[in-house]
Amino acid sequence: MEKEKYHSTLEAYPFSLTDEQVTEQVHKLLAEKTRQNRLKEVYSSIYGCIDLTTLNSTDTREEVWQFTEQVNSFDGSRPDIPNVAAICVYPNFARTVKDALTADVRIACVSAGFPSSQTFSEIKVAETALAVADGADEIDVVINLGLFLDEAYEEMCEELTEIKEACRQATLKVILETGALKSAERIYHASILALYSGADFLKTSTGKGYPGATPEAAYVMCRAISDYHQKTGYKAGIKVAGGVSTPEDALKYYTIVKEVLGEEWCNVALFRVGASRLADALLAVIEQD
Repeated sequence: MEKEKYHSTLEAYPFSLTDEQVTEQVHKLLAEKTRQNRLKEVYSSIYGCIDLTTLNSTDTREEVWQFTEQVNSFDGSRPDIPNVAAICVYPNFARTVKDALTADVRIACVSAGFPSSQTFSEIKVAETALAVADGADEIDVVINLGLFLDEAYEEMCEELTEIKEACRQATLKVILETGALKSAERIYHASILALYSGADFLKTSTGKGYPGATPEAAYVMCRAISDYHQKTGYKAGIKVAGGVSTPEDALKYYTIVKEVLGEEWCNVALFRVGASRLADALLAVIEQD
């Protein structure tokens, strides 16, 4: 019965585009619409949507503290540019960021066995709860790809639902790892199931081990968010991550979000870019203009 519930959910959201058709539509959209968004105010808006990220095995408390201080020092220094949206770190650094942070910036933590998601559900829930207790405002988790590919949708979705409950008031971003899913149809189906399980955001990738964000994957995810919103009224955000390092990359994703979901999605509440190198590159472009 439960298995039928999740399959019925997918049947309510048919997806008929081939990978080739998605590529064609994305190329057409970007060719026609990107240029009009090459504006200083758009680059500034994107800057304010960055989840500034450090996810290195070598991260130390001192390094994370200094990373946070850089964000603090930017706060208010440029009235024309908002500060980044969030600082994204491993969950054991949530307390360090909270203690160091003075800027009005959110704390995001990867959690739940990131980046593989291959651990016990109890561990995922506990890690999430601990991160939130230590100050995390946002939680980024990866779907269990093995369960999804095995069509064990009940187990996958129930795990996400439990993690969502452990988030309490924190925002839950569900990472699909689109580079592992590969096909547009799989990305669309994973998007729908994540939304059905309570995801506040869909996120493309971890940037660890698999290809990162692509315009095609973001387009399909935006289509899923739009379709789900139209049927349910539920408005989820989108985060692109993994290899987004140039202003032109970021602008492409902004353009896709704007054209598929609408301008109401083009703000920090519903659009994020996970990046470690993008911020400085955006500032350079803004200053040139």
